[in-house]
Amino acid sequence: MAAEKPARRRRDPQRRIEEIAAATEKVIAERGIEGLTHRAVAEEAGVPLGATTYHFATKDDLITAALKRSVDRYAAYLDDWCAQRPGLTADQLAVLLTDVLLSCLGPQRGQQVMEFELYLAALRRPALRPIADQYTELSIQTLAHYTDPVTATAAAAAAMNGLTLRGLAASRPPARADIEAVLRRILTPHPVRVPHE
Repeated sequence: MAAEKPARRRRDPQRRIEEIAAATEKVIAERGIEGLTHRAVAEEAGVPLGATTYHFATKDDLITAALKRSVDRYAAYLDDWCAQRPGLTADQLAVLLTDVLLSCLGPQRGQQVMEFELYLAALRRPALRPIADQYTELSIQTLAHYTDPVTATAAAAAAMNGLTLRGLAASRPPARADIEAVLRRILTPHPVRVPHE
């Protein structure tokens, strides 16, 4: 009597795709976009090289998947952040946004560098721009819960991105007081100034 062959385990394609996208993020975090290869992702994911090229034919496909994953994670984070803080004054918002920014420059620096690399990949890859736009749109929508749309745009698109990028690229991150001062200036309503005669 012939021995029965063990049943082959069925693969879950969606799970495999998620594993490869997560591995792509890890490779970018360690090596940057320049160091991203299908082989590096396959090794990180613990899958055959053919699995990465089957699901993601090009390097740009890997980058797109990682960027989408990053945006989805950011959207969930912002939903939770906003739900826990239904009402904030301009001063409270400045302090809390400073906390967020400092954590991006400290304990979450590696994650933030990887996400900025993905975001900046849209500079040379126009197909990524609609996905990259979602970062700013999500930030503006969240801050618009606490302020007007123009102020939310200034705080999210200009100040937060600029301060974070400066903090990541500079030899020394900006001080808490400097960050709070910038955010307070943007978030605090100013009286209308009468021009001097």
